Amino acid sequence: MKYIIGIIVALIVIVGAYLVLAGSGSGQEETITIVGSTSVQPVAEQLATEYMKSHPNVKVTVQGGGSSVGIKSAQDGTANIGTSSKNLKANESEGLTQWQIGLDGIAIVVNNENNLTGLTMDQVKGIFTGEITNWKEVGGPDAEINVVIREEGSGTRDAVQEIVLGKDSSGNKVAFVSDAIVQSSTEAVQQAVAQDPNAIGFISFASVSDTKALQIDGVTPSEDTVLDGTYKIQRPFLFLVKGDLTGAVKEFVDWVNGSDGQAIIKSEKVVPTGVEVNSTS
Repeated sequence: MKYIIGIIVALIVIVGAYLVLAGSGSGQEETITIVGSTSVQPVAEQLATEYMKSHPNVKVTVQGGGSSVGIKSAQDGTANIGTSSKNLKANESEGLTQWQIGLDGIAIVVNNENNLTGLTMDQVKGIFTGEITNWKEVGGPDAEINVVIREEGSGTRDAVQEIVLGKDSSGNKVAFVSDAIVQSSTEAVQQAVAQDPNAIGFISFASVSDTKALQIDGVTPSEDTVLDGTYKIQRPFLFLVKGDLTGAVKEFVDWVNGSDGQAIIKSEKVVPTGVEVNSTS
């Protein structure tokens, strides 16, 4: 009987020691949450996948929601990293550290059946404001133009509105055509245009797949034309962190802005930059 009790005690000691070692070891998983722009999302997902391969003790989760959601998530701390595909206003950037991981061209996309190869910036503006309503007005078929845009708060929408539509004589933003079809993500815009021969929309150049990206003022969107500034419709891809970078988040952001991360960003058709926009004061 004493022999059996001794074996039981020994087993308890061994199991207890194992649990203590397992709990105090370096194998404890850390989680990094990334939330925001649906344009940045595919790049962030690829970065997360590759990072976790070499950092098995870190779990990186990525969600969309739009740039406004990314900014708010960073501000209130519900996400470790917020993402934005638009430059932040002064009231939005307060308290945040910003990293520009790359530059992205915004492609003006049409259905693959559309025979046009390019438009001028003025023609794009005319289409998105409703001044031009038929494809024949810009050298296309005699068919009504169906405009597809992003929802309010989208960084892609804000960039197109600022760069292409501009402001009126009173300094107010020029509005999109009132009957435009509104979609809530990059992929939704692409699908809508891919399914409609008469549609036109705008998406991240990095995400173009089932649609055709048009030349604008004779310039094709590409890494080179975005980097040298000849392709004018472009915007930053931003990582946003509340306060200073620390711990696992700092290690991840440092990796993203290092050679491995920047190579992945480049492979996703985004021009890598890896520069800090500003620090919190």
